[in-house]
Amino acid sequence: MLKKEESVAESLRGVAPYMGLGIQLAVTITGMVLLGNWLDKEYDTKYWVWLFSIVGMGAGLYNFIKTVLDLEKKQKKKDGI
Repeated sequence: MLKKEESVAESLRGVAPYMGLGIQLAVTITGMVLLGNWLDKEYDTKYWVWLFSIVGMGAGLYNFIKTVLDLEKKQKKKDGI
């Protein structure tokens, strides 16, 4: 039984860095859309929500890709490749 628990814990440690990536991407995009929407309402404009949506998607994807590449580099270093 102890061996199985160690295996589960080891598996969770392996996937833990990846578990928050989707949430982080969604929060970045949603936050920028909400900011753009607020600016549109505050200053009676029409383009801020689109601009901040695009910036949010770009920033979110950049962070997502950067994090995945960093984690991959750490894994290769750990494996000695």
